[in-house]
Amino acid sequence: MKNIYSNIYKANLTNLKKAKKNIENDYIIGMPTETVYGLAGNAYSDKSVKKIFKFKKRPNFNPLIIHYKNLMDLKNDVILNKTFIKLYRAFCPGPITFILNRKIKSNISKIATAGKKTVAVRIPRHKIARNLLKILNVPLAAPSANIASKLSPTSAKDVVKEFGNKIKLILDGGYCQIGLESTIIDLTKKPSILRPGSITAEKIQKILNKTIGTKKSSEIVKAPGQLKLHYSPGIPVKMNRKYPEKNQAFIVFGKKFTKERNQFNLSKGGSLKEAARNLYKTMRKIKNKKFRSIAVTKIPNIGIGRAINDRLKKASKK
Repeated sequence: MKNIYSNIYKANLTNLKKAKKNIENDYIIGMPTETVYGLAGNAYSDKSVKKIFKFKKRPNFNPLIIHYKNLMDLKNDVILNKTFIKLYRAFCPGPITFILNRKIKSNISKIATAGKKTVAVRIPRHKIARNLLKILNVPLAAPSANIASKLSPTSAKDVVKEFGNKIKLILDGGYCQIGLESTIIDLTKKPSILRPGSITAEKIQKILNKTIGTKKSSEIVKAPGQLKLHYSPGIPVKMNRKYPEKNQAFIVFGKKFTKERNQFNLSKGGSLKEAARNLYKTMRKIKNKKFRSIAVTKIPNIGIGRAINDRLKKASKK
C-alpha cells in the first residue's frame, strides 16, 4: 500500500541520516520502539526537550525517558549499581526503564529530568531505534508520541493523527511488537516497579531472587505513567463489565465471546501478549467509529495482563 503521508519515511540509511541531521539541529522526530512510538529529540539540548514538552502538552514536572545505544554511553550520565547490572544483563536491550541517580557532571537537560536528581533510562531493542542511536553522538529523550494523557501510538500513522505535519519526519517501523509502554523500575532505593510492562515482576524477581514491590500513583512523579489519568482514548472507559450498555463499544478477550455487534476482541485465542499488542489499536478504532464510551470485560490480572489492567484503570479515571 502506497504511503500517502509526506512525513512518514522508510527507515533506510538515507532517511536515518536525515533523522540524525534533524536531531542535531534540535528538531523532533517520530521513531518506533518495540513498545510504542516515541517523540525523539536530543536529550542534551534544552531547546529540543522544550519542544517535546510543548508538542505533547506535557506537564513540566513529568520527566522523560532517555534512550541510549549502549551501556558505555549510559555510564556517562547515571550512577550504576549491582541491581541494575543484574537486570541489564538479563533484559537489555529491551522494554525496561530504570530509575537511577544522575551523575553531577551529566549533560542531560535538567528540563528532561524535571529538575530531579534521578534519571529514567533505557536501551531499546527495536532495530530502527538502535540503528538511529548508533549514528548519533547523543542519547534521545523519547516519550511516547502522543498528546499528554492520551493513547500512545503503535504505528507511524498514529503519530500523524496525533500531530499532523508538526513532526516533519517519522521513521516507519510498522506496528509495535509489544504495544504497551516499558516496565519502569526504581533502583535508587529498594527496587520498586513504578509502571508494569511486558517484563513482569515475576521475571524481575527471578533474576534478583527477592520480592519486588509495586508503587501506586503518588504525588511525587518520579517517572512517566504515574499520573492518575493516562492512556485515555478521549471517551469514558468502564472496566470489568459482563455486558455493554446500549450502543456502547465492548472490548472482550478470549474464545467464549462470539462476534456480536459493537464487540472488539483483543485476542480470540486468549493470548495476553496479543491483547497487549492490540489494546491501543482497538481503542483508537473504537474512538474513530464515533462510539461515546467503552466497556471492557475482565482481563486476567497475571503476567502482562497486569500492565493491560494498569493502562485500563488509568484510562478509566475521570
